[in-house]
Amino acid sequence: MKEIPLFPLNTVLFPNMPITLHIFEERYKQMMNQCIADSIPFGVVLIRQGSEVGRTAETYQFGCAAHIAQVQPLEDGRMNMVALGKERFRIESLHHDLPYLRGEIVEIELDTTLKGDIGRITDLLRAAITEYLTVLSSVGDVEFKVDKLPDSPLELAYLSATLLQAPNERKQELLEINGADQLIREVYDTCRREISILRAMLSSEQMPDNDGPFSLN
Repeated sequence: MKEIPLFPLNTVLFPNMPITLHIFEERYKQMMNQCIADSIPFGVVLIRQGSEVGRTAETYQFGCAAHIAQVQPLEDGRMNMVALGKERFRIESLHHDLPYLRGEIVEIELDTTLKGDIGRITDLLRAAITEYLTVLSSVGDVEFKVDKLPDSPLELAYLSATLLQAPNERKQELLEINGADQLIREVYDTCRREISILRAMLSSEQMPDNDGPFSLN
């Protein structure tokens, strides 16, 4: 076990994925300065109850360690930063003696065993996330670009899980999966569900006004 600072957020960080943060609360200025001084990561954990600002929120037990990659100092000790997700972990105990939350954690290794048909599932996921981003652009009138999808099935799964605008609770479930094979399949299934939701939204927006007794609501 080891101890790291914890940052409760309304987001789920996956391994090998970046996160950008604007640090303005005094407690998190102190936390990040300590991380920089000691060259240690901080843990990103999804909020189960509470908010990002103010009192410490209740979090899920599983999170992802974030290693600071870039820091842009600002006035009044504020900072913008980019960190990269690395190790998944499980919180064993919490410490509240400092202004920011700390936890004793155990790193959780992923079983990277892949089964025979995972190549086919990976190809399906690659096509699905491409379709998802296309449909999302149509619904939100915003263009989403990914220059090149990863060749690695696992990296593709984590990138797809990050890009999907699925509920955070679902993303947390994906983060906690301990086998790469299951993760890839679950991300693909989630992607297909999100595509169906987006297509239904797009269809409802394109339907003509109806003065009859029925409503889209």
